[in-house]
Amino acid sequence: MEIYYGEKDAHKRISEEIDKRIVDKNNIVILCIGTDRSTGDSLGPLVGTFLKGIDNVYGTLENPIHAKNLSKSIKNIKLIYDNPYIIVIDACLGNAKDVGKIIVKDSPIVPGVALNKKLQAVGDLSIIGVVNVIDDKEFMVLQNTRLNTVYNMAQVISKSIIAASL
Repeated sequence: MEIYYGEKDAHKRISEEIDKRIVDKNNIVILCIGTDRSTGDSLGPLVGTFLKGIDNVYGTLENPIHAKNLSKSIKNIKLIYDNPYIIVIDACLGNAKDVGKIIVKDSPIVPGVALNKKLQAVGDLSIIGVVNVIDDKEFMVLQNTRLNTVYNMAQVISKSIIAASL
C-alpha cells in the first residue's frame, strides 16, 4: 500500500492498513530507525519521539536506533519480548514522483541500503517514507532533505500508529 502523506485522511488509511495486516496485537514492538544527525534520515526518530511514552517504541531523537546500534537493539528487544512482531519505520530514497509517499508492506527492510551499509534485515511490517530522490551522492541528498517533508510524514505515521491502537 502506498499513499502520499498530504492526501486527505492519509493517517486513517494507513491505520486501517496496519489493522488489516496485524492479527495479534500482543508483543508488538515499534522500531524507529534513523539518526538525528541527518534531516533525511530523521523520519524514524521523529516518529519515535511523537510516540514517546508508549512502552513498546524504540528509537527517538534522544535515543536513536541507527547503523551502529541496530544489531544490539534488536538483540535487546528479543530478550525483552517473546517472539516480538516488529513494525519498523525508516526513511528511504526513491524516484522524484514518489517523494512524499508512505509505503506499508508485509516484509522486513534492510536499513542503510542508500548509503551502501550492510545491515541485517529487520521487521515483520515495514512503514517506509520516501523522503527524497535517489542520487549518486546519497549522503548529500539525505543531508539536504527538507525537514518540513520529513516532519509532516512523521506526524502522519505516528497518528496512524496511534489510531491503530498498537
